Amino acid sequence: MKTLFAPLVVMACALFASSPLSAVAGGGFDKSACAFNGHKLFGNIQVVEAFPDVKVQVVDAFPDVKVQVVDAFPDKCGKWKMVTSFPDTKVQFVTAFPDVKIKYVDAFPGVN
Repeated sequence: MKTLFAPLVVMACALFASSPLSAVAGGGFDKSACAFNGHKLFGNIQVVEAFPDVKVQVVDAFPDVKVQVVDAFPDKCGKWKMVTSFPDTKVQFVTAFPDVKIKYVDAFPGVN
């Protein structure tokens, strides 16, 4: 019985690890959509202290997204218009264990 059970467990683990469901369940940063777990990383952004859509850490090197704060037309990846109501995405700034790392830039925002 043990010899039959072990290969089945290994096959089940391999099948689950390679399935698209595991990627969705674990979530993550989607470079092609410029989003994290379906929450876009451009548009109207609200900074919150609790219950964020995305936890963000500001870094100087190796960011996931370069962010440019704009006053109008935040329609491309990395362009953020800071708002206090009706956000597209709510972010919380953290110093450890971020979902996404960003770097503020004056030009050329987007995915690294």
